[in-house]
Amino acid sequence: MIGRIVQSVDFERVLAAPTRARSTHFAVHFLAARPAVKVAAVRHAAHKLSTGEAPLQGAAVDDLPEGACWLGAVVPKRHAKRAVTRNLLKRQIRRVVHAQVGLPSGLWVIRLRSPFDRKLFPSAASDALRTVAGNELLAVMAKAARTGA
Repeated sequence: MIGRIVQSVDFERVLAAPTRARSTHFAVHFLAARPAVKVAAVRHAAHKLSTGEAPLQGAAVDDLPEGACWLGAVVPKRHAKRAVTRNLLKRQIRRVVHAQVGLPSGLWVIRLRSPFDRKLFPSAASDALRTVAGNELLAVMAKAARTGA
């Protein structure tokens, strides 16, 4: 099972950890931990209800299966100017991570660390860019999965 990292505190924790693997364009960070729980949101919701109890929505983070992974993707505008390109790269990141088998449980962040050459990939979302990025992500995730295992 793969969830998404949504809180900035979780991104900060993972990015503070050493890089687990890197390639020309991507860096993979890993932290063997679970996402932080939003305590303030639960208190705020409980305070507004007349019964004084917050409704339960979904499974608690601690109740998720043991092999659960959480993924965050960082694709900054300075490396991918067009939203189409950023979205393409994020989709490729999610596709590659979902295809990985045997990833260690914890928080994973994949970030774009350098831009793709616009002279080689003039189109914002070309099949060539999708293929090159996908292949590079497959290689760097395979290396990251082997490292520290």
